[in-house]
Amino acid sequence: MTEHDSATRVREALDRVVNPRTGKGLVASEMVDGLAIEDGVPVFTVLLRRDDPATLVRQARQALADAGFPAPRIKVTDPAGPAPTTHPPPQSAQANVPPAPQPMTVAGIDTVIAVSSGKGGVGKSTVSVNLAIALAARGKRVGLIDADFYGPDVPRMMGMFERPGIDADKRIVPLEAHGVKLMSIGFLVDRDAPAIWRGPIITKVLQQFLHDVAWGELDYLVVDMPPGTGDAQLSLVQQVVVNGAVIVTTPQEVAVGDALRGARMFDRVNVPVLGVVENMSCFIDPTTGMRHDLFGSGGGERLADELGVPLLGEVPLQAGLADAADRGLPIVVEAPGSAAAVMLSEIADRTAARAGEAAVRLRGRAPRHREGRGARGGRPRSRHHSSMPASSFAPRPSRCRLSPPTPPRTPPRWWSARPTACGWPLRSPACSRCSPCARSHRGRTG
Repeated sequence: MTEHDSATRVREALDRVVNPRTGKGLVASEMVDGLAIEDGVPVFTVLLRRDDPATLVRQARQALADAGFPAPRIKVTDPAGPAPTTHPPPQSAQANVPPAPQPMTVAGIDTVIAVSSGKGGVGKSTVSVNLAIALAARGKRVGLIDADFYGPDVPRMMGMFERPGIDADKRIVPLEAHGVKLMSIGFLVDRDAPAIWRGPIITKVLQQFLHDVAWGELDYLVVDMPPGTGDAQLSLVQQVVVNGAVIVTTPQEVAVGDALRGARMFDRVNVPVLGVVENMSCFIDPTTGMRHDLFGSGGGERLADELGVPLLGEVPLQAGLADAADRGLPIVVEAPGSAAAVMLSEIADRTAARAGEAAVRLRGRAPRHREGRGARGGRPRSRHHSSMPASSFAPRPSRCRLSPPTPPRTPPRWWSARPTACGWPLRSPACSRCSPCARSHRGRTG
């Protein structure tokens, strides 16, 4: 077979691959350039525009393989040239990284609360679901996003397995259960389909859940985050203004240490931590009334002290809680008078109060952007990066109102013997709440 005959067969094979943009084959669409036959191997360039499906190249390879050319050498290029730059050049020689996307508010949503943890298995989804239902029971308009794409549990916990519809504006219509609007990847994929996704896909799906869902008017949007400090957490805080984060842990030190890293991540991205929830705190024997600390005790309180935020509540273990969740009946619905349900309802009240304080602070703060470096260099100064705890939303009093401290049985890492004006150790969460302590902090590292 001559090269001319081979080239003719290659063109015929490529013309059988139809471009949906033009309705013609690749050759007729003038997408094949520089076709040559080198040692029996087709060599050419595909002119693929940005609005052309990338699968055309794969279809072209398959068509050539069917025509007897199993190993073509194909180069892909955009005839319009490289994509234009979407961000300005760095402002200085040190700024080698392009600026991160600026978070924006979502129209109609007043408050966004992220429920997160450092590791899985601590009951984060249980807290998220019951928190959302408890807020809705108080007359609030509440939405819940299941952002745990690798293990979506919200559909089963809420007893919803339908597929959401599409409205006239081609937006996803969220499902609703127990007064809460719901969106989860579990509604869109099969029950046994694994989410084998990389970071860019996670970012895109989360963006669609935030902006392409017809949420309507919401007082609270609760986001059930996946464990850890990965793509989902970073994508959330980059795309939307998060009013605060609730950290869930269990009493044991393994969970507390991971939860601490998760809380520090939110601190790094200027999201206030509203408080700590200690789940599986203890088990109360219904027969004898005795308390059993199956996973240790005090972990949530120690974490809250180290972060300088309040302990929102301690949720006890309760018989029947897991079975009710498997049947789509969260504990605040199935047994609203039980100890766990009462505690979760109190946690909802405290979270709402803390989120309101954080919202006031966010409204009075300048837009989020990277500020200039201080006189000493280092990372930009931020109110969240100071030693003041996130709970101190009011101005410091002129005189210290704190009682002298009592040394704890297990001193946290910030405890030292160096006193300050109020008697609290330097760099403790309690320190810097008053003007004398603030002055003692200047220029000292503890």
